[in-house]
Amino acid sequence: MDDNAATPVTVLGLGLMGQALAEAFLKAGHPTTVWNRTAGKADRLVAEGARPAPTVGDAIEPGRLTVICVTDYRAVHEALGAADAELDGTTLINLTSGDSGQARETARWAEARGARYLDGAIMAIPSTIGTPDAVILQSGTRSDFDVHEPALGALGTVTYLGTDHGLASLYDAAGLAMMWSVLNAWLQGTALLRTAGVDAGTYAPFARHIAAGVAEWLPGYAEQIDRGSFPAEVSALETDVRAMAHLIEESEAAGINAELPRLLKAMADRAVAAGHGKEQYPVLIEEFGKPGTRCPIPASAPHRQICDNTPDRHGCRRRPASRPPGRLLE
Repeated sequence: MDDNAATPVTVLGLGLMGQALAEAFLKAGHPTTVWNRTAGKADRLVAEGARPAPTVGDAIEPGRLTVICVTDYRAVHEALGAADAELDGTTLINLTSGDSGQARETARWAEARGARYLDGAIMAIPSTIGTPDAVILQSGTRSDFDVHEPALGALGTVTYLGTDHGLASLYDAAGLAMMWSVLNAWLQGTALLRTAGVDAGTYAPFARHIAAGVAEWLPGYAEQIDRGSFPAEVSALETDVRAMAHLIEESEAAGINAELPRLLKAMADRAVAAGHGKEQYPVLIEEFGKPGTRCPIPASAPHRQICDNTPDRHGCRRRPASRPPGRLLE
């Protein structure tokens, strides 16, 4: 066993993801201490060789790498702010879901207490942890990352993003935007084709081919965005707008929901009105980069709101409140 494999690790939080993290460290040969608010969740890991800690303070030791993966950033502060938790001299790696502002604030909070702090995001499901398919994003001080990169490699493919502690959370959010957009587009097409008796399984291979083809456009489109120049090498935005109108008409004629294509066309129409009709589709980055119209009803209200082109008396449509699925934690 080499020195890196022998690095002691503490894992705070033993939800499905936290258990997967601890198990990966154990399998890689790291002496692993575990803590969870509900102690019974540690039983299986203890049977595999983990050391249970009765308190957070007992779990955290100066010089030991501490990985925390709990429900949210409030739980992070509650756990690390426990009376017996001494953070001075520790290295904290926070893999809890949250936003970039929370990540930066928590970095300041931890560093003010003498800890070294890295914020991260897990772009994986628990079953892939410990394999190359699990992508672990990290942001914070480069030297802190370099020291612990070998140990973190037990979890999967680890990628350092930069010194801004909020970058991992921003990448996480950007990845969710991509995931949901691809899935929603597929569901739109599936709903449309089902009206003609085509099942989802038949459409899926075609949709996968389209998605892969569109993915090939991204590097070239990224160059246009970074240059701020959008020559119509494939098609002009005004051509895409006509196709959007066709999708809306086809959806409405089939009796399926057309809110998504109407939303996209509304953004494209604004870009055309601003004089970008002869440019290529990535020029829409100008629309995506603007603040949207805020719903007047707060997100904490009994119903969350989605604004669209057919407003109710609040200027919004309603749907039941729901929380988007995040990583599987406590």
